[in-house]
Amino acid sequence: MDLDILVEKFKQKDEKAFESLYAMYSESMHGVIFNIVRNHDIAEEIMQDVFVKAWHKSDTYSSKKGRFFTWILNIARNAAIDKTRSKSFKNTKQNLDASFFVDILETSDNLDNTTDAIGIKNYVSKLAKKCIEVIELLYFKGYTQTEASETLNMPIGTIKTRNRNCIKELRNMVLN
Repeated sequence: MDLDILVEKFKQKDEKAFESLYAMYSESMHGVIFNIVRNHDIAEEIMQDVFVKAWHKSDTYSSKKGRFFTWILNIARNAAIDKTRSKSFKNTKQNLDASFFVDILETSDNLDNTTDAIGIKNYVSKLAKKCIEVIELLYFKGYTQTEASETLNMPIGTIKTRNRNCIKELRNMVLN
């Protein structure tokens, strides 16, 4: 079925459309969420909450503003970041073993297959190293701009400018 028709049926609360979109996007969403929360059970819970939230707020989606996948990805990313900032999440992380953090920043090519269902890794890998660093931290690891600034030891203004320019470059790559 055509994606636009599927999304319209989703907006009209068609359960089959919900199931189809869930099947299409749940693995990608889980990968993005997991890269932020680093816990499969929590990622699964957030992913389900994201789809329920999207179901209830489906009337706010507009194809004129962007693709459905991008809309639901932003909901997922924000939900995962909100979870990491919650008191309950922070309390569960207080006594973690150092091995939990081993590969968080070892490489800038940390975009694994679960987050690459739409082929974004191919596009991101074509960007300059400085763009890859910023995009990975902000979009795939859930860092705030301030945290990325501290991690990369750059002024926040530089992070914001690079983010804007790199996303613009990505958008141009995808559209061309």
